[in-house]
Amino acid sequence: MVKKHTAHESNDRVYGSQDEGTSPGGGWLALKAVQEHMFRQQVPFVGNRLMLSMNKHTGFKCPSCAWPDPVRPAMAEFCENGAKAVAWEATRKRVHPAFFEQHTVTELSGWSDHELESQGRLTHPMRYNIGTDKYEAISWEDAFNEIGEELRSYEDRWRVQLYTSGHAPNESAFMFQLFGRMYGINNFPDCSNMCHETTTVSLPGSLGVGKATTTLDDFDHTDAVFIFGQNTGTNSPRMMGNLHELVNRGGAVVTFNPLREKALVRFADPQSPKDMLKPAGTTISSQYHQVRIGGDIAAIQGMCKVVIEADDRARRNGDRRVLDHEFIEAHTHGFDAYADHCRALDWDRIERHSGLTRAAIEQAAEVYMTSERVICCWGMGITQQKHGGDGVQQIVNLLLLRGNIGRRGAGACPVRGHSNVQGDRTVGIYQKPTEQFLSQLDKVFDIHSPRRHGDDVAQCCESIMNGGVDAFIGLGGNFFRAIPDIDRVAEQTLNKLKMTVQISTKLNRSHLIHGKKAFILPCLARTEKDIQAGVLQTVTLEDGMSNVNGSTGQLEPASTHLRSEVAIIAGIARATLPPHTKVDWEWLSEDYSRIRDRIEAVFPEMFRDYNARVGEPGGFHLYNAARERVWETDSGRANFLFPGQTLDSSMTTPKADYFQLITTRGHDQFNTTVYSLDDRYRDVYGTRMVVMMNPADIKRLGLEEGNLIEFRAVAEDGIKRHASGFRVMPYDVPEGCAAAYYPETNGLIPIANRDERSNTIAAKSVPVTIHLMSTEQVEQQTGLLATA
Repeated sequence: MVKKHTAHESNDRVYGSQDEGTSPGGGWLALKAVQEHMFRQQVPFVGNRLMLSMNKHTGFKCPSCAWPDPVRPAMAEFCENGAKAVAWEATRKRVHPAFFEQHTVTELSGWSDHELESQGRLTHPMRYNIGTDKYEAISWEDAFNEIGEELRSYEDRWRVQLYTSGHAPNESAFMFQLFGRMYGINNFPDCSNMCHETTTVSLPGSLGVGKATTTLDDFDHTDAVFIFGQNTGTNSPRMMGNLHELVNRGGAVVTFNPLREKALVRFADPQSPKDMLKPAGTTISSQYHQVRIGGDIAAIQGMCKVVIEADDRARRNGDRRVLDHEFIEAHTHGFDAYADHCRALDWDRIERHSGLTRAAIEQAAEVYMTSERVICCWGMGITQQKHGGDGVQQIVNLLLLRGNIGRRGAGACPVRGHSNVQGDRTVGIYQKPTEQFLSQLDKVFDIHSPRRHGDDVAQCCESIMNGGVDAFIGLGGNFFRAIPDIDRVAEQTLNKLKMTVQISTKLNRSHLIHGKKAFILPCLARTEKDIQAGVLQTVTLEDGMSNVNGSTGQLEPASTHLRSEVAIIAGIARATLPPHTKVDWEWLSEDYSRIRDRIEAVFPEMFRDYNARVGEPGGFHLYNAARERVWETDSGRANFLFPGQTLDSSMTTPKADYFQLITTRGHDQFNTTVYSLDDRYRDVYGTRMVVMMNPADIKRLGLEEGNLIEFRAVAEDGIKRHASGFRVMPYDVPEGCAAAYYPETNGLIPIANRDERSNTIAAKSVPVTIHLMSTEQVEQQTGLLATA
């Protein structure tokens, strides 16, 4: 039963770009933005035609986010961000060897990230010439041979790092981890370490699994969706369609987010004619609670306190109970201790740490208690916190109170970012492999994999800074721009590592932060035809809800010199590993179904009949024990877990000496890829150098709108980290908090500022002080910008 919910705002601040008078998220502006990007990349006709093949059974999967596809997709089953990603890689612009002849690496290092990637697609394998400071064309065979010779020369192979982007499909990720383990290492830092590793590590303690317990079907049967720390309209816009449908049938969306995101306030679905005729779109969040940065644990435990105490009153009065005691008694462990913990919480402390009033938290809890089926979603606003793992477990505790795990229309839904970041982990990209996995891998390939655990992203960065890395190979992504402490890591990388290898589609910052030997190996994009041994190949990907689907490129490759990720990995492996190896890399790379057969052999239960099932419309869903209320935990039950400290004591309070900075991406951005310098969801145009601040904080610091400021990081290690040239912008953000774009602010984030369990960098809670730039600093900054 769906209870009709009306909109309620827990905060009365309305200024900045989130004023209720502004346009909604989505709508005509989204359609306009798509066409602008198609024209900008010179593919208006090809791009629009290509979009009709995206997320279809015989087409290709979106290269952007990991939101699932419906079994019966709409004719236009894509969103604005997906269209931008397609235009970006389908561009007609090219970076030929002649481009590198005209520009030194030193010169290119002065270009912005947007300028670098805007040059277009890479066309030839390139090798760095340290004498000329330029990249020069090289043949594939020479590149493989030189890389292999270098890798074979290392006495300590654990000084090699193999990074994987979440864009890599299952087949190339599986080949990459196989190569690494045959080489003798488990150093597999990957982009999951930067985003949802907190979920992967913390969720199993509560439920026994590290993935979502929901499917897309559950969104059609839920009564309420609670969203924690996720900018849905920017990061996973297709999810907005599901929220839109929920609201239209009378369900509730309750949002907890320091930033007031436009699409979660109001949204016009571009696929809804009715919505497109309404200037204001549809109100999405019936409640929007602007929790203070780092205050989610307090807010969630406050809700749990309300729910538990409401059940206590119902018991005393003989009324219908609020909690699902049958579920709690049959399926959970630790409830009594957690209930006592919540009852003992002091409301003054909850309000101070959450930044919300008791009344606001009670209003959110009321929606939870009156909704029969509830889904809780969370993003990097939770996982990229110092106590992100605790936050994940508190969300699960809230769900467990009323049996909202293992029921249709209910469950835990971490919203993953990149399109196959979850699949890469499933097929073996992990620095801490289990003995069960390694034993099966060894059996299938007749090898002996190392058992010692390897490095994640944070450990990889620390190893680079400590001089403990000889070579870095990146399978996609833009590692040296996405990481924290980027200035310190780059200083130790540049010309100090013996070798860097980047498998890429476009020029990016990581190609300019290189080792003494450096290679750029250009690969096919998701949208392009991958033909091996004369046959068009299909790759497979796992979305954020454990569905595995095929993806078949449609476009002719940007260059005849491009190779697939699988073929590139196979080429490196053949040139590096002993010739007597029993793995026939070339044979595997000629037919990707052979790779899937090997994946099935390593994971026989999970990937049963892999090739047959992935060929079916909608693909197949990987088994999730918690969804069936089977708890693969130490207790054999779902666990109520809570942190040792009562609440997060690391956060600031209003009027403190420092701010908590949240680093965020713009609406025209995907990870480190910046499509344009505009962010229409925040009314920022032509620049990314802004700091979003509460007007009261601006006044308190004696600043004015438009002032240029410098950030200085607050860190225990005493290392000076600063970033300057950010223009003050009044914005609807809680006092004591500020927001700025990443990766421009990544240099402020200490490597040590991370979640203790998962090592995920706390990029959504960076302690900083804010200082008005002097006239001399402004003049210097202006001069540097003019020179660039």
